[in-house]
Amino acid sequence: MITPGADIRVLIVDDNRTVRRGIRLRLENATGIRVAGEAANGRDAVVLAHAERADVVLMDLHMPGMNGIEATRLITADEQSGCRVILLTSEVSDAFVVDAIEAGASGYLLKGHDSDQLLPVIRGAAAGTATISPRVAPRVIRELREARSTPAEPEQVALLTGAERRVVGLLSSGVTSTEDIAKRLSVSVNTVRSQTASALRKLDLDDRTQLALWGARNGLPRPGA
Repeated sequence: MITPGADIRVLIVDDNRTVRRGIRLRLENATGIRVAGEAANGRDAVVLAHAERADVVLMDLHMPGMNGIEATRLITADEQSGCRVILLTSEVSDAFVVDAIEAGASGYLLKGHDSDQLLPVIRGAAAGTATISPRVAPRVIRELREARSTPAEPEQVALLTGAERRVVGLLSSGVTSTEDIAKRLSVSVNTVRSQTASALRKLDLDDRTQLALWGARNGLPRPGA
């Protein structure tokens, strides 16, 4: 867990040395962030994430020995460490994004496209929020919705109130702004935040990204659809 006021310790994982060097240079110039180390494959990443007490791991996807998704699964399995993983890759396949989130990733960014988001996403991950690149998020959600036209987990869906289902339905259709959801449902921003928090608690999910993916998988309809 991150001590309040302490630097965010980041482990850089990529099999390309040039990429690692570029990321390191950027992070070393950022306030409140410290490079904890580097790894060239998933297996070393798992070891170093624990040994260096990393708060956040920037993880490539395709690497020799062990890929980024399997390494993510092993790192996030240690809940006591509180370590967060962000996939930083060139892979745009929807299936990989879903696999990464299901493995426990707190973010999925595309190299060369989301560079301006890297620092805020690292800080957000350290604070417990998740981010999916806007270049792939709509397609992933749409694919999940098309794959499931009926709820796959009716017992869990039944846990949510009608108002909570409407909020989740909008999230899973790609409306991610709390303000936009509030306008669509004609309720206050605080109401949307309260209903989102309640749904997360009932479903034992960590963040809004996981909630959106859960809603898409379970076919929650968008209000008015």
